Amino acid sequence: MVQLLLDAGALLGESPRWHAGEARLYWVDIDAQQIHRLDPVTGDHAWMQLSEPVGCVAPRADGGLVAALGDGCALIDEWGTAPRPFGPAALAGLPHQRFNDGCVDGAGRLWVGSLTADKPKRDATLYRLDPDGSLTPMLGGLMTSNGAAFSPDSRTFYHADTPTHRIHAYAVDPATGALGEGRLFHKFVEGNGRPDGAAVDAEGCYWSALWDGWRIVRLSPRGELLQTVDLPVQRPTMIAFGGDDMRTAFVTSAGKNLTEGERQAQPHAGGVFTFRVEVPGLVQPMFAG
Repeated sequence: MVQLLLDAGALLGESPRWHAGEARLYWVDIDAQQIHRLDPVTGDHAWMQLSEPVGCVAPRADGGLVAALGDGCALIDEWGTAPRPFGPAALAGLPHQRFNDGCVDGAGRLWVGSLTADKPKRDATLYRLDPDGSLTPMLGGLMTSNGAAFSPDSRTFYHADTPTHRIHAYAVDPATGALGEGRLFHKFVEGNGRPDGAAVDAEGCYWSALWDGWRIVRLSPRGELLQTVDLPVQRPTMIAFGGDDMRTAFVTSAGKNLTEGERQAQPHAGGVFTFRVEVPGLVQPMFAG
């Protein structure tokens, strides 16, 4: 059963990340330029106000967070401290782009992509941020880089370009982070939701949040639809797994750009939702930089 965990009222809630050591859920509100931290047991909820959009965050092995901001990445050494730039400002001079979805691989590298407001240009890019601060373009010609996730053995990388309704799977070398051949993993029927953020569970199944789709879906490692979880909001944005047994799903959502009628139909749009799953999720690696 889906439950409302926090009536956050987020404009664009995104990037839920479970910190196992802290037993807390981190997430962002991109448009409000905020990073949030939530204890789902006590309900303790805090947030940091930034001065620019924050597309995604991930815990660091040495403490604090790595964050993908408007035009570059940054490190936050401890909760409440100002971000300090880390790596090149790859999107400087590209005002129609900002950083968006990302995830950390088993070697502690952050894979993070951009989106473009000028969709016909298709000039958004997926990058790999290594622990030494080097930033490597991995995939180009994108509109909205999303759905980044790795298989349990770290040998398959999943990625969605949201407006295309398609998710692709790529062979990846876990040691070097080099991408190999890609294949179409799943294509959603147009008009019934588009693939946004995602996570992979212990059986290697890919869970995708469908923007404008009112649901989360679970796909097999072969791309077959296995399960649908209906949600009380139109725009779920991403899923993460956590809790003591990694069997609690957390889903962020967006509340912006809704009509008055749509708001009445989904009063908790922008909230954080939760439900239980049978197969646990994977403990997410931490950024090594």
